[in-house]
Amino acid sequence: MNPKFEKYFAEQGFKAPTPIQAQTYRALASGKSVLGLAPTGSGKTLAYTLPLLEQLLPGDGTQLLIIAPSQELAAQITEAIRAFAKLLELNVLTIIGGANVKRQIEKLKKRPEVIVGTPGRLLNLSQDKKLKLHQLEAIVIDEADELLSQAQTLADCRKLVEKAPQTASVSFFSATKAPILDELHRWFGVTPEVIDVRQIDQTQGHVIHYLLEVPQRKRIDTLRRLAQLPDFSALVFFKQSAALNDAYEKLRHANVAVERLNSEQRQVERQKALRQLRKGEVKLLLTTDVSARGLDIPALPAVVNYDLPKDTNTYIHRVGRTGRMGAEGSVIDLGNEHDLRFFKQLIKDEDYDVRNGYLYQQRLISDEKKLAELKQVAKEHAKKKHVNKQLQVVKEQPKKKHKKKRKRDQKNKGKRKK
Repeated sequence: MNPKFEKYFAEQGFKAPTPIQAQTYRALASGKSVLGLAPTGSGKTLAYTLPLLEQLLPGDGTQLLIIAPSQELAAQITEAIRAFAKLLELNVLTIIGGANVKRQIEKLKKRPEVIVGTPGRLLNLSQDKKLKLHQLEAIVIDEADELLSQAQTLADCRKLVEKAPQTASVSFFSATKAPILDELHRWFGVTPEVIDVRQIDQTQGHVIHYLLEVPQRKRIDTLRRLAQLPDFSALVFFKQSAALNDAYEKLRHANVAVERLNSEQRQVERQKALRQLRKGEVKLLLTTDVSARGLDIPALPAVVNYDLPKDTNTYIHRVGRTGRMGAEGSVIDLGNEHDLRFFKQLIKDEDYDVRNGYLYQQRLISDEKKLAELKQVAKEHAKKKHVNKQLQVVKEQPKKKHKKKRKRDQKNKGKRKK
């Protein structure tokens, strides 16, 4: 590793490289194409960035292209690697849809060495001859299972790769292995070296998966109650934007600190929502799978599945937003009895700590015995409170009678005087 990187790591307090970082370094540094598979939150961004940055020459035009599925992830990757690029006098530019294209074109004239972007905008600028890819040394497709499993983004990625020199390496990184990742030679003409550390990586902290039985009509109120839990904040996943927007309006009306993250918003609004969650200014950030893909929110306490996913790959990517880099976390799955029964079958082969969950008195409980004890204590407390109230009433009654008697005596005394 470059001595400047080693010094930076030491100053930032980083310890040993994660498994994916250690095992991909030599292959990428030697110009090989790689398929890197590692759990979410295991340091994949630096795994491909550091060895590739070392191969670039300052002032030699765009040499590294990183493709991401969402605007948020592209911006996040840029933020993560900019400090390392600066150490080598390299410039990084983000090219994403939703941002000012004229400003992007102006910045491209400065010939940045590293481009991070979303496939649609990258392809448009390339076809308009504004983005030059003829000097690329390497291409990385991040969240490859997401990008390559959709026809449009697969086609865009292929066209971008075709514009690069045949000598450029093409690498793919993901937390899950979609079927298309077994057909990369067919689609991209490369046979990458497969580096899969999913079984040996221990970077994820302990995460408890709570199953909360909640009927559809009560799920928004359940979100409100979750937001009242101490030290709680969460990404809340929805399948459809319509349901997300409906929940957002109702939660705001209930004075819950809530924001949303979806494709209908302007980029500046999406970035603000993420910043508020990271700072703890909002309790709930409502989102969809595409918008939240690959996001890194340090020490995020929880993920809530308002709508349960239909496949394990989607679930893996959702729950990977919490419990990152050794931190503890919680996943809260909402559904009726039928939903949860089907869902338990879906994830039965995964190594998750799954428990039935209960919301009671601003607490999330997984122990039925403890729940029964708390209810019994509350019942006894209520009974005691009721008895004390009755005793108080009994004590007050004689005083009232005595007061009435005194008034009556005074009235009779007045009559006798007359």
